[in-house]
Amino acid sequence: MHYRSLAHVRAYWEALRKGRQVPGRAEVDPRGIEQALEFAFIAERIAPGMARFRLAGMHLNDLMGMEVRGMPLSAFFAPEARKRISDVIEAVFQGPEVAEVTLQAEAGIGKPPLTARLLILPLKSDLGDVNRALGCLASDGQIGRSPRRFTITSVQMSKITAGVPVEPGTVEPVSPVPPLPETNRLPGLAEPGRGFAHPAAGTPEARRAGFRIVRNDT
Repeated sequence: MHYRSLAHVRAYWEALRKGRQVPGRAEVDPRGIEQALEFAFIAERIAPGMARFRLAGMHLNDLMGMEVRGMPLSAFFAPEARKRISDVIEAVFQGPEVAEVTLQAEAGIGKPPLTARLLILPLKSDLGDVNRALGCLASDGQIGRSPRRFTITSVQMSKITAGVPVEPGTVEPVSPVPPLPETNRLPGLAEPGRGFAHPAAGTPEARRAGFRIVRNDT
């Protein structure tokens, strides 16, 4: 039932185009998508591959367990999916293109199975730049304990041509991100899941070699 909201928002955006490539942000009237408001959002491009929510419906707040206005769109995604969604966001604004993304929520204690679909439709600002987007994010299943973050199952990108209705593009399945390769285990250190080794196991030089500096550039 919730996925009907995506079709409603998409049809509204298509009607706003009036033969143009992309409609303007100022033309969007919430009354036109009243049936889908709790799933809808307006996003603003703030950097290459990054967009933040300017307005967002209650369903998005429920998924995160907090107010999402002002947050980046990538906040809804697991770390391994953020590079892919960044590429999708940039394609929407640079193409411009329409994106429809199929999602799968991460599982866990208090987090039942949950799937979702994300629709991103480009808009022009008052200055004529394509740096706004009308979107819709609807899920199927119980939300459970929030926040719920997603991985990407498939991506469908559709080219936009002035005077021509946007036809659905090819669905591109997204393979799961492979786990990081195992590092060489040091002498005396425990195998994963088998407890901890005695701190004196291995030589001091070997133990020092096992430490790595991890930078977080996000």
